[in-house]
Amino acid sequence: MIVVTGATGAVGRPLVEVLSGLGAGVRAVTRAPGGVPPGGAQVVVGDPARPQTMAAALDGATALFLHPRAVGEAAEELVALAAEHGVRRVVALAAANVDDDLAAQPSRHRGDRNKEAEDAAVTSGLEWVSLRASSFALNALHAWGEQIRAGDTVRYVYGDFQESPIHERDLAEVAARALLGDDLLGERLTLTGPESLSHKEMVAIIGRTLGRTLNYAEVPPEAATQGMLRHGFPEPFVTALMSRYATHLDRPQHPPTGEVARVLGRPARTFAEWTADNAAVFGS
Repeated sequence: MIVVTGATGAVGRPLVEVLSGLGAGVRAVTRAPGGVPPGGAQVVVGDPARPQTMAAALDGATALFLHPRAVGEAAEELVALAAEHGVRRVVALAAANVDDDLAAQPSRHRGDRNKEAEDAAVTSGLEWVSLRASSFALNALHAWGEQIRAGDTVRYVYGDFQESPIHERDLAEVAARALLGDDLLGERLTLTGPESLSHKEMVAIIGRTLGRTLNYAEVPPEAATQGMLRHGFPEPFVTALMSRYATHLDRPQHPPTGEVARVLGRPARTFAEWTADNAAVFGS
């Protein structure tokens, strides 16, 4: 039995589907009972940030998927509780920038505790794997989806900034391998998409998928910062994000590693494939 925290999120949802498809027993932990993907998973209502609320879910479980946003500051406590209940393995979702200064990690300012999740797994005394993921391809939807649905011009900062976005399904499939197999134990896997792409290139790929010509209008960092603050983004998050973009203008952030292909035995899905899989949400 595998316990999945963050089961309704961008990684947890496909992970539950993949594990169920492979015939694994799954307990999908959620703070609310709705929205868990189908596939025979047992839905468990609990809050990973308050480990005692999901103690019963750990009974008889063999492995735990540790989601850094779902568990928050309680990663060490939850992993210790899992060990008390007989769990033998923990797979932590982390990030490719996990070793950077904490204040410089944008997602940390939105609740991700990647460092704490990885450290809890590594120091647990259990079997462990850490998944150091690059930026999710899904971030393109959050950044540009509203503009693309409204028109053909995307206004955003630093058009030449490059990174290697990973398809969330690939990340879920690697996580399933780590939870079910033994060949990845003790590894910190830096997982990326198969290609470095600039913001401009990603927008162009979305346009081709939708059969539209999308224009990229670069805006100054100061204007972008003020716009994000007006939309309610926390100032530390915006500051860290803009700094990350500026730092990597001359070199891609987290170039492709090939680790997804090594683990899965096939090429990682491209950003174009992700866009095709998600065309409907862009208004296709």
